[in-house]
Amino acid sequence: MSTVRIPPVLRPAAGQNKQVDVSGATVGEVIEGLIGRYPNLRQQLLTDEGGLNRFVNVYLNDQDIRYLGELATPVDDRDTVVILPAMAGGAG
Repeated sequence: MSTVRIPPVLRPAAGQNKQVDVSGATVGEVIEGLIGRYPNLRQQLLTDEGGLNRFVNVYLNDQDIRYLGELATPVDDRDTVVILPAMAGGAG
């Protein structure tokens, strides 16, 4: 199983977990497994078409999956998947 690290902003939808172990052969399967366990994450992570939301960054062992195989990137049991929603805002 791969380890998925969950940022504080998504933890309420993921049972307050900081990280969980999820099975899957690709990053996409791992994310689908995470969503299967915590369905409220679906809208926050994926588009209606099943791709990653525009402002969600996913890293596999510190490498941005956009520069690998995106959701088709293969994962291993020793891998770590990090989900980082982009944050914006501040005072003007």
